[in-house]
Amino acid sequence: MSGPVIVVVGAGPGVSGSVARRFAREGYDVGLLGTDEEQLDRLAGELEALGAAVERAVVDVTDTAATTAAVERCGRRAGRIDVLHFNPSAYRPADPLTLTVPELLEDVALGVGALLTAVQAARPFLSAGGRVTVTGSMAADEPSPAAASLGVQKAGVRNLVHSLDRTLAADGIRAVSVTVRGVLAREGAFTPDRVAEAIWAAAHQDEAAWASEVPYAG
Repeated sequence: MSGPVIVVVGAGPGVSGSVARRFAREGYDVGLLGTDEEQLDRLAGELEALGAAVERAVVDVTDTAATTAAVERCGRRAGRIDVLHFNPSAYRPADPLTLTVPELLEDVALGVGALLTAVQAARPFLSAGGRVTVTGSMAADEPSPAAASLGVQKAGVRNLVHSLDRTLAADGIRAVSVTVRGVLAREGAFTPDRVAEAIWAAAHQDEAAWASEVPYAG
């Protein structure tokens, strides 16, 4: 890795894959963390075809030690991380009367806690101009009772992004959550590629007017 670097946490075939390709087309090398080796290999091949150098790791991002090691490996290989993109969340079909506390905490560990792990691991490799981006969701404001933990995750991760942005801003590093106000689809305004474009734009917004949450409504 010799150019700018993006590390994508929770890499797969949806928004995260589109984000990886969007940045690769701009000359970024890419680190991929995900749970499905076949998907990672497929995505890595697409990125390499775009000219990106790729580092990939099959890892459960709720495993703090493994995630830390994987992010640090990406940072050491390039000597830098310019963008850390966080995508994971858990969809569990359980309403508030059937969702158990252990299930809720398990989901929050993925959808919120793993961001904390990834940022702490990436911090030594981030410098002024560095960015932390997160795939947010309207579930933070309009939770579905049928999947109660998702709303908690998305509200929590947005709150954490606000805190991260205020903490990192003094060093010229900014964080932003892109709140997707629609349902992902293969066509229309909410395709993964269009959401990725919104994430690219949010990462490159004017720092003098920086917003740590940016809505995407299509």
